[in-house]
Amino acid sequence: MPGRRRPVLRHGADERLGQAAIAGIGESAWTAIKYPKAVWDEEGQCWISDAEIAETTYTAFTSKPKKQQVTARLIVRRVKRLNPAALPEGQGTLFDTWRYHAAFTDSPLPLIDAERDHRRHAVVEQVIADVKNSAFAHAPSGHFQANAAWLTLAALAHNLTRAAGALACAFHARATTATIRDHLINVPARLARSARRLTLHLPQRWPWNSEFIQLFTATHAPPPVG
Repeated sequence: MPGRRRPVLRHGADERLGQAAIAGIGESAWTAIKYPKAVWDEEGQCWISDAEIAETTYTAFTSKPKKQQVTARLIVRRVKRLNPAALPEGQGTLFDTWRYHAAFTDSPLPLIDAERDHRRHAVVEQVIADVKNSAFAHAPSGHFQANAAWLTLAALAHNLTRAAGALACAFHARATTATIRDHLINVPARLARSARRLTLHLPQRWPWNSEFIQLFTATHAPPPVG
């Protein structure tokens, strides 16, 4: 189907052939691109806004019978490795300076548009995975109406949790909702009432104390004077 992406660079023969295909791309074939917004790179632990893209022809599943092999476009994006300490153990010299991300696709779009489309789908898939790993993990129920209502509630919870993370700190702004729940929502705190006032007693030596205070301050107006 047009535009359908298939996994590539698997362990074993496909991975070795994929690396060989990437290594065979000439330097003149790479096109520099700039992200409209900087993207957080988990491996390098830094923000990146520049990359280079290229493509080559690649045949996947060569270990299978001929009729099961697939030949299509291998679109490759590479970014400079800004954090040498993040170099994975066992990587070859091909990956000493650049880190490579490949997408195997039969998309008819031009290279730049196809790569942008792949990144857009990757972001959407990450969000879907995050929602399925949280509130929507309990669906389906077997009833369409119940699933529709649960999906709406799951989306609301997801958006509120993401907003809370963004208000807390830069780390939680990009953390998964599971991490935000563990750090900032499922807090073993104690609520006490005294002199018509509520006091929230938080854990001692709690590593996320400052982040929680920042979130609390951002979401609660100061008490009225007098």
